[in-house]
Amino acid sequence: MRIYTKTGDKGTTSLIYGQRVGKNDIRVEAYGSCDEANSMIGMALSYLKSEYFSGKEKVEQVFHKVQTDLFHAGAELATPAGKEVKWTIKEEDITFMEKQIDEWEADLAELNNFILPGGHPSGAAFHVARTVARRAERCAVSLGEELNPLVLVYLNRLSDLLFVAARFVNHHLGSGEQSLHSEKS
Repeated sequence: MRIYTKTGDKGTTSLIYGQRVGKNDIRVEAYGSCDEANSMIGMALSYLKSEYFSGKEKVEQVFHKVQTDLFHAGAELATPAGKEVKWTIKEEDITFMEKQIDEWEADLAELNNFILPGGHPSGAAFHVARTVARRAERCAVSLGEELNPLVLVYLNRLSDLLFVAARFVNHHLGSGEQSLHSEKS
């Protein structure tokens, strides 16, 4: 099987079940943003080195599940309204992230102001993944009621998890957080 099919050469692509839509369709933007967030998570994980960070395996385990679930969210977004969704987001997927957020936050200093994205390359990549997850959420909102409402909750919680993951990794790798300083002129 070749990687190129030439079926998208005129600006269309197939949703699940074969319906053709423009590559600028909001569904394509939504599941494409999920794919982009997933890739950024992979990049964030690639920067972690176990000799510097004893929690590397745990972070990898958490995000292996999250990346799999993110594919399921993308599948839901790529399924036309009224069609059966083969892989769905479930309440337990959201609960899994909430428990992880609570666990990692317990290890962090209280956040009293905005912080600038950055720090260790892994933390910075988690911040980028967070912003992409927010874009996926905004696109998914545009789909309205034709979408499993748990997908919206999942994407919202995912961005929270990615924010906390960035802080957690930066904290444990010695990359401090920079606060946003507002100055009046």
